[in-house]
Amino acid sequence: MKKLINDVQSIVPQMLAGLAMAHPQIALLAGQQVALRADVEAIKARGEVALVSGGGAGHEPAHAGYIGPGMLTAAVVGDVFSSPSTDAVLAAIHAVAGPGGVLLIVKNYTGDRLNFGLAAEIARAEGWAVEMVVVADDVALAAQGDHAGRRGLAGAVLVHKIAGAVAAAGGTLAQVRAAAADAAAAIGTMGVALTPCTVPAAGRPGFELAADEVELGLGIHGEAGVRRSAIEPADAIVAQLLGAIVADLALVAGDRVALLVNNLGGTPAMEIAIVTRAAVAQASALGLRVERLWSGGFLTALEMAGVSITLLRLDDQRLAALDAPAQAPAWPGAAHGAVRSAPQVFPGRASTAQPAAQPGPTGHASASMLAAVCSALLAAEARLTQLDQVVGDGDLGISLARGARAVLAECAGYPLHDTAATLRALSATLRRAVGGTSGPLYSIGLLRAAVVFEAGPSSAAQGLARALHEASVGIAEVGGARLGDCTMLDALIPAAQGAAAGQSLVQALQNAVAAAAQGTLDSAALLPRRGRSSYLGQRAVGHVDPGAQAVWVWLDALRGSLAG
Repeated sequence: MKKLINDVQSIVPQMLAGLAMAHPQIALLAGQQVALRADVEAIKARGEVALVSGGGAGHEPAHAGYIGPGMLTAAVVGDVFSSPSTDAVLAAIHAVAGPGGVLLIVKNYTGDRLNFGLAAEIARAEGWAVEMVVVADDVALAAQGDHAGRRGLAGAVLVHKIAGAVAAAGGTLAQVRAAAADAAAAIGTMGVALTPCTVPAAGRPGFELAADEVELGLGIHGEAGVRRSAIEPADAIVAQLLGAIVADLALVAGDRVALLVNNLGGTPAMEIAIVTRAAVAQASALGLRVERLWSGGFLTALEMAGVSITLLRLDDQRLAALDAPAQAPAWPGAAHGAVRSAPQVFPGRASTAQPAAQPGPTGHASASMLAAVCSALLAAEARLTQLDQVVGDGDLGISLARGARAVLAECAGYPLHDTAATLRALSATLRRAVGGTSGPLYSIGLLRAAVVFEAGPSSAAQGLARALHEASVGIAEVGGARLGDCTMLDALIPAAQGAAAGQSLVQALQNAVAAAAQGTLDSAALLPRRGRSSYLGQRAVGHVDPGAQAVWVWLDALRGSLAG
């Protein structure tokens, strides 16, 4: 792997620092991977609606490149191809929220929906006006399919532009939300990859393509697409992409459209121009009126060679919003400011961390179990990453290892003598440290488990079984999955059932581990219906679910700690 980076832990902070140095109108939020407009206080004073978007890094210039007048107020950036944590999104909301309220524009990935959605709920409970619009413009997937839902792709950039124009013109939160939602419903995108890309922390491509193969209908996280085919001339590939979009949007001759041709990261400008020429010619041949055209790198997938095409159905209001002035660095025609020697940094909220408590005898046992679980997840990082590269986006092992390191760093401050309070502290650590889908799901599961121990189960074995069960219920409710969907629940639910048959804590854990192991192995025969593996369909069958494998890993570590 050859990349101009220093170390994988510093990629996002250093990337954001460089962006803010080159564009002084962008500032950073202290202690968070959040970029925001340097004039944010003036925005609040005017009562303007603040727009917040974001997602994993690796899509540059999205999302921080679209911060500026007429577009985004802030962007929350997770690690590469990993959703930012709930706490990072909440910090961004706190930094930009004013009388006008906040609109979150989120691409339709489970981790993004969970983390942005949970942050919105917390902010609303605090009294802030926060709304959320989800962009799902991927026409490669059926609107009502057996998968995790249509993905958000490059069309999100045009949604940012339209919402930003309405906000800059003084629109209310309801008006800005309506404009964004209407645009999201009128947009369609489909992409093709000629090569995979390499997540720096993984060190290897997420999938492989033969020299004469392309991947059609892929997402933007290095995951494989919905169909693989032989390479064809550019015009033929454009015809496939454009035809799928036109059919999905039910466009007919005479319809007005905006066209966005997006470089996925590693395509030469020459080839992008050839695709642009074909897309305009073919759209016009279909009788479509192409009234606006953009071509270039707008929302990428690291160094992936490939392209996506987006069509947006136009009316007078959307066209006026697209034409409205904008001064974001990555939006064409933006005015660039002077170079800065260091980024401007805004202070975040003060930390609410509590002094470390001294563990008693029970606390020492809890510390040993936590250490065992964290060590097991760190040791399994490479294996989980490898599994997730096959059926997902390759970040599961990396994310859980990050969470394990955070727990090891913070567990001395946990109230280890109190099981319920420790579970709540664990939930807060993972909510803050782990993005993607894993962070909020484990956070919710731990909170549900804490409630069990607060009620005082009659025995340790009963407490374990009920905690695993309630965690499963919470994760299923929030994530929308169930047993048999090929997710972590295919290990967690059997583990809860196995633990319920144990007469002692040791026996309950042994039963839970055995059931989780069997559930994980059985997941290889399942057709995925949730998570990123659901986009692969039959191609994911034969591979165990990485999330289920992770449950097996930490449960077995708990068993080993107790047995030792």
